[in-house]
Amino acid sequence: MQTRPRARLLGAAACLTLPASPAALAQPAAPAPHGPVYEVAPPMDATIEQRLMPQLAALLHQLLREKRDMTLDGVPVFDSGDKFLPGKLASGLHYLLLDTPRSDPRLVTYLAGYRDIADLTIDDPNDTWGIYYYISALQALKQAGLLEQAVRPETLVRLRQRLDWRNFVDAKSLKLLHNLPNNYYGVAFSVARLRYLLGWEDKRASEALLQRMLAHYRSYSGKYGFADETEGHGRFDRYSVLLIGEIAQRFIETGMAPTPEVRAWLRKSADLMLARASLTGEGWEYGRSIGTYGETCFLEVLTAAAKLGVLSKREQDMAYALSSRIAARYADFWLNPATGSVNLWDAGRRTDGYRGKHRILGENLSLARQYIYTNKLWNDLGYRRAAPSPGYAAWLKTLPAATFTWFARGQYDRALLTLRDGAHVIGLPIINGAEDQHMHNPYFPIPFADGMLQGAADAEFPQLVPRFALADGSVLMPLAWFRGVTWKRLGDRTIVSWRQDAMDRMGKDAPVQDKRLTVTTRYEFAPGRITRTDSYRAAAPLALAEAVMEFASFSGDARSAGPSAVAFGAGEVTGFSATGYDGCTVGPASGKDYRAPTGAFASLVRCRIGPTRLDGTRVLRWTITYK
Repeated sequence: MQTRPRARLLGAAACLTLPASPAALAQPAAPAPHGPVYEVAPPMDATIEQRLMPQLAALLHQLLREKRDMTLDGVPVFDSGDKFLPGKLASGLHYLLLDTPRSDPRLVTYLAGYRDIADLTIDDPNDTWGIYYYISALQALKQAGLLEQAVRPETLVRLRQRLDWRNFVDAKSLKLLHNLPNNYYGVAFSVARLRYLLGWEDKRASEALLQRMLAHYRSYSGKYGFADETEGHGRFDRYSVLLIGEIAQRFIETGMAPTPEVRAWLRKSADLMLARASLTGEGWEYGRSIGTYGETCFLEVLTAAAKLGVLSKREQDMAYALSSRIAARYADFWLNPATGSVNLWDAGRRTDGYRGKHRILGENLSLARQYIYTNKLWNDLGYRRAAPSPGYAAWLKTLPAATFTWFARGQYDRALLTLRDGAHVIGLPIINGAEDQHMHNPYFPIPFADGMLQGAADAEFPQLVPRFALADGSVLMPLAWFRGVTWKRLGDRTIVSWRQDAMDRMGKDAPVQDKRLTVTTRYEFAPGRITRTDSYRAAAPLALAEAVMEFASFSGDARSAGPSAVAFGAGEVTGFSATGYDGCTVGPASGKDYRAPTGAFASLVRCRIGPTRLDGTRVLRWTITYK
């Protein structure tokens, strides 16, 4: 599929101003860190053409001028260590070539620039996703009849050697190398299929990788249809829902018809996305790689579902209305007109370490690609410059107040509650963060709601769950081993409960069971109120050095309302109280740990139990109230 943008990149480098969308300007400013509420949103195509494409063009023209000397917001982009960057550069620049008429004399200059960048980066590291981005751009240039002009013959020979799925998949066993997560099977299949389309190899490898990708998805999604990102350890996060959207897009891009099984999996992910739609265009709220990527997750899944016809016409219109809001939010909330870049890192924001600011140019290019190709698909479906449905807000009110999505059941249960309370979409993940992530609070079994209740990327502070430090030096937390999960809806209340027969002993890369302490947990969600009750029981008396639980909140003007209660005078959360602790304190949240993807926390509540003996049952409870 040739992802040719309609908007003109030519000369757009001069258009550095990124005006707010008319919909955003027409509304009162929303309090940070939400961004605008789009009662009305501009057409997606208008946002992409008038706002994203000029921003992208400015970066590409700067790249062609400065090459290895390019800096963006003070960052030398070629010193980034971004192992996907050559592919992202090839992908970004190919839009410039495709969008330039053959009669325009600037095409010669752009083709020369493409050749120069290809030569400049030929020996730079370019792994996995970078390989895919690059080879996808080359295939689009081939379809446009520009490949031989855009890449020198000797460079193309070297690219044929370097852009190979065998760099990260064992050619004999077809096992992923370098401990890569399962979503990389989709990358490997895409690279193999594109190599076939370029005439670089026969189709046997792509067919084998397709079967391996589907078999792996089938094995680790089970009957519920969502991919465990690990080898069965229970990490179900954004990638678990996005992966089938990425797989579907590879079918679309390479002209293959998806199997009925792929379409059924895609429908499951689309159902979950639609149940979480909003007026703000906010996206996936827990796990890693969220923030703006949590929003494009919705965009990619729903666009693929629309293109492959698994949505009804009504659902398709609503998916487009949401996509238009996601695009407007990217331009209004994530792009910084002062720097000409997306902002994932500054003004109190924090993202995962592997997406650090050293990757600033690459993040701009990969995000732009996601918006450009999805916009192209919506245009192909007849939505070019189409106003989003005026019935979208009313449709949101018809969505279920509570949806419970099972990921896995058996020895351990994994699930996700989606709760709609007024304008809030609240998620409660019951999963295992597993290797590398179990200790990070974006994976904790706590409620998340964009702009109201969030974790902090790579952070380990005990957000809304206690951390037990035993006298023997062990540190235990209730994070990984969920059994007997149940849920029910009672009027306007939702009850979720489970038990854990072991704690997660912290300090190792992967969870470690410690059966000295067990817990039963009960959540009760009511309008404007969430209560969690934990009943801990020690198998034998345990000497406790300290237990600490924290609540980092965007709400401010905090004041004590009792020994273990806090009232907030500003923000969406209005109160927090806890029982079972010796007491709680509140003060400003400070330090890089206390930054969410969308902005810095304002207040930090800290509840503590001092040295004691855990014997029998100890009940710990907290309640959050919100507007």
